[in-house]
Amino acid sequence: MLYLASRSPRRRELLKQLDIEFEIVDIDVPEVRAPGETPRAYVARVACDKARAGAHAVFQRDPQAVVLGADTEVVLANRVFGKPVDADAAAAMLHVLSGRTHTVVSVVCCAWQGNVDVLACESQVTFATLADAGIARYAATGEPLGKAGAYAIQGRAAAFIRHLAGSYSGVMGLPLFETATLLRRAGIAV
Repeated sequence: MLYLASRSPRRRELLKQLDIEFEIVDIDVPEVRAPGETPRAYVARVACDKARAGAHAVFQRDPQAVVLGADTEVVLANRVFGKPVDADAAAAMLHVLSGRTHTVVSVVCCAWQGNVDVLACESQVTFATLADAGIARYAATGEPLGKAGAYAIQGRAAAFIRHLAGSYSGVMGLPLFETATLLRRAGIAV
């Protein structure tokens, strides 16, 4: 059985696109960057922490389980833009990203029968220059809350994106090419 170790409704929606049965395993993993940790290493560590925590939760009742963990972060100039705590924090992030190109790092980790496999996806996203009023309106919608970098590519923020080089699903939170590759390696037909 496949398990997704994630609370993200976006990851659930994306994984459903692969037409594979799965269950959610609810885990709580701290998402705190360690001093000196590179953004990519941080995202990979958190994705693997989620997969391992999910595996720990399900392997006793299902030793044949395959568990996916994932993490996605927005990175600009070595700064990781996590999830904003409120509309003001969201607006501040969007002001920094406005008119600039940032990297979205999305990592998927798969754990099964003593194995751990990881793939990363990096995408470049260029925002148009955003007006203060537009940022304020978007931040007030609540959509940026719970989203890395304070935006949802699949939502209203799609209008901010002048250019995307990379994976749309990776920016959304679960790179499907990498996910399918890992699942095949773990013995799941995709």
